[in-house]
Amino acid sequence: MSLVAGIIVAGMLLPFVGGAGLVARSMTNDFANLPSDLTAKPLPQVSKVLAADGSTIATFYSQYRLSVPLSAVPLDMQRSIIDIEDHSFYEHGGIDLKATVRALLRNGATGSVTQGGSTLTQQYVKNVLVENARTKQQRAQAVADTLARKVREAKYAIELEHKLTKEQILERYLNIVYFGDGAYGIGAAARHYFNEPVQKLTLPQSALLAGLVQSPEAYNPRFFPSAARARRDVVLDQMLKYGAINQATYDQAIATPVRLHIHQQPNDCVSSKYPYFCDYVKHVFENDPNLGLSLLQRGGLTVQTTLSPKVERAAEHGIHAYVYPHEPVSHVASAEAVVQPGTGQIKALAVSTPFGNNPKKGQNSIDYAVDEKFGGSAGFHAGSTFKLFVLAAALKEGIPLGTTIPAPSSLTITGLTDCAGRPVAPWPVHNAADGESGTFNLESGTWFSVNTFFAQLEKRTGVCEPVKLAESMGVRQGTGSPPEQIGPFVLGGGAQYGFTPLDLAGAYATMAAHGEYCSPIAITSIVDRSGHRYRAPKSHCAQVVPAGLANTVTSILEGVLTKPGATGAGLALSGRPAAAKTGTLDNNVGSWFAGYTPQLASAVWAGDPKHPNKSLNFLPIGPTSYREVFGATIAGPIWKATMDAALAGAPVEQFSGPDQYYSIGVSQTVPDVTGDSPADAEAALRQQGFNPVLAGPQVNSNQQAGTVAMTTPAAGSPATQGSTVVIVLSNGIAPTASATVSPPASSPASSSPAPVTTTQTPPGHLPGHGHGHGHRH
Repeated sequence: MSLVAGIIVAGMLLPFVGGAGLVARSMTNDFANLPSDLTAKPLPQVSKVLAADGSTIATFYSQYRLSVPLSAVPLDMQRSIIDIEDHSFYEHGGIDLKATVRALLRNGATGSVTQGGSTLTQQYVKNVLVENARTKQQRAQAVADTLARKVREAKYAIELEHKLTKEQILERYLNIVYFGDGAYGIGAAARHYFNEPVQKLTLPQSALLAGLVQSPEAYNPRFFPSAARARRDVVLDQMLKYGAINQATYDQAIATPVRLHIHQQPNDCVSSKYPYFCDYVKHVFENDPNLGLSLLQRGGLTVQTTLSPKVERAAEHGIHAYVYPHEPVSHVASAEAVVQPGTGQIKALAVSTPFGNNPKKGQNSIDYAVDEKFGGSAGFHAGSTFKLFVLAAALKEGIPLGTTIPAPSSLTITGLTDCAGRPVAPWPVHNAADGESGTFNLESGTWFSVNTFFAQLEKRTGVCEPVKLAESMGVRQGTGSPPEQIGPFVLGGGAQYGFTPLDLAGAYATMAAHGEYCSPIAITSIVDRSGHRYRAPKSHCAQVVPAGLANTVTSILEGVLTKPGATGAGLALSGRPAAAKTGTLDNNVGSWFAGYTPQLASAVWAGDPKHPNKSLNFLPIGPTSYREVFGATIAGPIWKATMDAALAGAPVEQFSGPDQYYSIGVSQTVPDVTGDSPADAEAALRQQGFNPVLAGPQVNSNQQAGTVAMTTPAAGSPATQGSTVVIVLSNGIAPTASATVSPPASSPASSSPAPVTTTQTPPGHLPGHGHGHGHRH
């Protein structure tokens, strides 16, 4: 049967192809040897990118197609496409010989092979070959008006009819054929032209869509409504002619005007509600060799992401309260990244500028929150936010918190070496104001962000260890290069390039997660329409600093928000603990702020991305202008606004408190635990960083037997954190008037460790703090 049909097809062509007759005879003889197994690759489908709550962030597609089963397609739609394109569809075996003869007669008259005669099956074959083509040459061959293509299509069509039912062929045809205006397949066509699911198509609508297939552009009802209606009426004529509808139904349909309800399916990130996060996800696919951008645009995927719309909205509102989408004078932009400690999940990526590719409209497509690899920038110098790494390195190396260092207004650091032992260039460093100097310890130096203190602390730790710590917490330059091993590292500057809010948020999240760093991720699952799961990039978590060290850093950074005169004073969150660090750049060219709670970590940058060395002082930015721009003037309020809104309604979680090992050398007042139970007394002392020890025997006291009679050192006395406080219990016997209560002879009080260094309270005079913390904070 197949061979006979092939011989008929090729043979009938002989009288009409002139000089190509010998070719036709050859094809007749070799018809049986033509390939017959048509492999239909999966059709391009629309992919959906979802937020963590299941809402749609964006859709991606190379062809707008919504595949549907034939059972969902109304019978009127099925009959209309059959009656206008191939009314004998249910009668032939893949080719319609009568129609082929008619086409050949026309072709013979014109001397070409251009006229139709193609069945729905042949049209389906042609569409499959077009979809399978991967090069321009293959696509041209798939649609070329040649004898070879016609015969090849016929062979495929005949064999296909043996393998599939008519219903399967019709379903595949309806899902692959182009209906014009960017709509592929009947599901997308129904949604695009009428904003309806295919199941709700009416007879006039079905006829209109069926009429488009012959020439989708010429009959496009958006631009050529009269031609589209005339073509629709031809379809209705055919349906009446072949008995698909009766006269009354025909009359009603033919009188129905064409009414469109155009639905433009959003595509790519330009149409997304959260375009910068969307663009990050797009780059994740593009950068992963196991995924690829083509899979996202063609695979019909459901991509579940980590984005929290609540947190994202909080970040966007927070930014736009202080930096407007368009800053025509200052040209300042701002960006923020929010991640979840312990998981690395990115909860928000926000940029102040509108997303897009039209600079004349103030649009921007660079995500300043991330690095170049993911559609971002080369980064920006990060100011004193990098003091975190030197502080952590100092604790790791055993430098006590109570260590004091005189910090003059300015000095030059020499004698530094990199990790290879090579000399590092001398580095002049200064505080914000000439009179700003004093003696500081690790706590007060951090609270007040004293540059010359930290420059000297970095000399004690060396450059190598802080840089390694930063790298272990995911910090790299925006170009992907590691941080440079230079003196100004402690102030987040001096390097050729800079750093990104996402990397910094991930580093600060490490401290919130008790020293565990988790690399940022944006995707949690990838599934296609058939249920096949693709491997989503995973977060890699590692304990990069001891938990006690991280918790101690957190305790210090809490003071940045709570200590009077500290650089972040006034930016504490509403009703919940937080830890943070300010960051200001030399000459006030940028503002940074990074901080966290146990649930969220965020980093904010603000500056001029095209002129990063331009001072922001006195420029109109958002609703105001600033005499001097510091970390706490722009980025800090954005961070507070974001975190307050993002955490609204969330449980209030507490930090773990400092580890006493790292707290040695810091002065603390011994709390009054007289009359407490031993357990309560021990807990209270440990909370203040002391090492409680029970002494015996009990002594005479006015307190109840078994409760605390006294401590050594006594309540209210200063003592260094980490030192021993002896608890003496009462025997319940009141002392005589002449008796003196003293610790028992066996008391281990004499074994209390001495302070490692002298302690230093914060200086009372810090010039420049009253108007914005005049350091490179």
